[in-house]
Amino acid sequence: MNFLQTRWIGRLSYAPALEMQEAAVAARAEDKVPDQLFLLEHDPVYTIGRQRDRTSLGDTALPHPVAEISRGGQATFHGPGQLVGYFVLDLQKLTPDLHIFLRWMEEGLIALVAGHGLHAGRREGLTGVWIGDRKIASIGVGVRKWITMHGFGLNVGSDLSGFAPIIPCGISGVAMTSLSRELGREIPVEEVATKAKAVFTARYPLLSTHNPQPSTPQP
Repeated sequence: MNFLQTRWIGRLSYAPALEMQEAAVAARAEDKVPDQLFLLEHDPVYTIGRQRDRTSLGDTALPHPVAEISRGGQATFHGPGQLVGYFVLDLQKLTPDLHIFLRWMEEGLIALVAGHGLHAGRREGLTGVWIGDRKIASIGVGVRKWITMHGFGLNVGSDLSGFAPIIPCGISGVAMTSLSRELGREIPVEEVATKAKAVFTARYPLLSTHNPQPSTPQP
């Protein structure tokens, strides 16, 4: 089953979205479903990877719940007006190299932003997508036996107040931006999701162009 199935879920709170991913990862590991991309919005929530350092959550009471999850990285915010993309891919069948997967995701997001007439790119040593010195998309993934979960959050709406109480991705002084802020008009999340489906479906075959056999299985 080597093709990418994409689904627009709509708005969903974090716990059922995580359960949906867990079920998809288990099914993908048994080759019962193809590679998948879930596109959705979340009810307001902060997430952080499982680690001792929680300083990126800030030092004040947070206005929304916090979920500690199995991705890498520091704290981020998900909420209405942000397009979230969760990839459930079997990297063993594509490219057993997490760095290639991360760069592929960044390149897809850069192309998605470019489709709105904006120039985005990377910053040396930092995962994610930027417009100048302003961060427009965050990325965090988890991997179980080469099956991926989690993915990206692309800021679409102009309201970014949910990021204010935290240190997004642990980067002090980072300025967050969005498609709507950069374009000066509100962009519907579902409209961007439709374009994201096309971008990542078109780019999906590129992942299988790098397929060396891994020397050890991914834990």
